[in-house]
Amino acid sequence: MVFAPGEGILEYHGARIERVPGLRFPLYPELTLALPSPAFRAKLQAFRPDVIHVADPALLGLAGIYYGDVLPLPLVISYHTRLPKYLHYYRLGALEPTVWKLMRLRHSRADVNLCTSTAMAEELKAHGIERVQLWPRAVDTNEFHPRFADPEMRTFLSEGHPECPLFVYVGRLSREKNIEALRSVLDAIPAARLAIIGGGPYKPALQSLFSNRPAFFAGYLTGERLAAAMASADALVLPSETETLGLVLMEAMAAGSLVIGANRGGIPDIIQNEVNGLLFDTQHANGLPEAARRVVVDPDLCQRLRAEARRQAEGWSWAEATRALRSYYRTALTMPRGAKPARANSFYVQAMKKAAIGGIKVFLR
Repeated sequence: MVFAPGEGILEYHGARIERVPGLRFPLYPELTLALPSPAFRAKLQAFRPDVIHVADPALLGLAGIYYGDVLPLPLVISYHTRLPKYLHYYRLGALEPTVWKLMRLRHSRADVNLCTSTAMAEELKAHGIERVQLWPRAVDTNEFHPRFADPEMRTFLSEGHPECPLFVYVGRLSREKNIEALRSVLDAIPAARLAIIGGGPYKPALQSLFSNRPAFFAGYLTGERLAAAMASADALVLPSETETLGLVLMEAMAAGSLVIGANRGGIPDIIQNEVNGLLFDTQHANGLPEAARRVVVDPDLCQRLRAEARRQAEGWSWAEATRALRSYYRTALTMPRGAKPARANSFYVQAMKKAAIGGIKVFLR
């Protein structure tokens, strides 16, 4: 059973999805923050889960952690969003130590804490979080494949200039993604075109920033159209410095596109410089444009990198990632329930009473 915020599908591959109503987050209106109702506990207990798996705890995730404590049930938490670093992009950097304290608090409740890259695993450990394990990467190499390269898609993304070097960005349009850095690519390669695929609260600001450059805001693309966009581009560029992994890079590699990424966060776990893609130094003002320029000046290298990227992607199996996840669930199941700090009377529960979100406790009971 999956508990998820907002509206959407109610079933996926036989798994029931329970939708939890919520409120739009003011800084990111496309994000729904769900407040669990009294029915949450009843549905959870009726389902009788063996393990609770919480992905990136927000309000709904805190309810999952709470029930892992009070029922009690084995708990796995996976870390996918680098929230402490995001704060700096919203002028809230002073809160980073407090956020890490809260993260230690919530991750201390887990029998297993999962990360999708070695860099993020080391970051959690460095901040005092224990029982950290690596969740292997995976990508669907049938859904993303070079065979989906499409001249019509390239013409669409380049706004009628398919002969020009075509760079694409795929992902959220939010401040922490550092998308404005892509202006340097267009400035360094006057003939290049840029397609920005996705949506988010930063879109109006980005449209203004790129107003005098050949950048096309393509909106959301999914399924075969997204696969075609990646396969049809010369390179996918991810300038973000806050990625925990960079799944979009893996999808682009499977699609046969050259990938260019920042040498920060979880991205170096995916890209090996000049082996399966290109890394650039974020501290070097010319790092990104110099990497992008190689798409134009060194086509032989780029072709070799694309071939190696596709070869490596074929080894990133969802079956293997799922086997690993099930083994972590078994680890959680075998953990003595007393192995972690005291549960029902834990500091975690006391903090929930005192925190601004303490009102959730009323709903949980």
